[in-house]
Amino acid sequence: MAESRAAVRYAKALINLAIETKIEDKVNTDMALIVATVEKHPKLEEIIESPVVRSADKKEVLLEVFKDFQKLSVQLIDVLIDNKRISLLYQVAKKYNQLHNSLKDAQVAKVTTATPLTNDLRLKVLDKVKSLTGKTTSIENIVDESILGGFILRLGDLQYDASVSNKLEKLKREFTIN
Repeated sequence: MAESRAAVRYAKALINLAIETKIEDKVNTDMALIVATVEKHPKLEEIIESPVVRSADKKEVLLEVFKDFQKLSVQLIDVLIDNKRISLLYQVAKKYNQLHNSLKDAQVAKVTTATPLTNDLRLKVLDKVKSLTGKTTSIENIVDESILGGFILRLGDLQYDASVSNKLEKLKREFTIN
């Protein structure tokens, strides 16, 4: 799903309004819930993007799914529906989260491991990332058994691959060259 310029504009407008009303953290929670819900339930995304489903029905479904939203978040849904841009909801929410993180000087480190991270290991990774970047960091643990062991750390545009599968792939390339 490519990020559209319109989604960026809506997200910037939303964060500016949220800052003015001093509820940017609460709206960020709402936007994070949209992102998580759409990623977990692809049928919701199909409904939102479907040209067959009426806008009134989309609005009804969204307001039922996201009952406890801030007034500003509900107004975003209304504006997107009125402007026939509701299909951008996921992109707007994702971009809002990024803008909020950069505003708060926070970042999300994605750590891919073969098994779930223990709390002790999670704290060690957080400490190391914070010491390297100086920013507040949260960890998103992605479990992927195909990496066999080790980890892959993604922080923004940077990636450090210390997985066993990557090391085996490097060995394979070395043997095929010789």
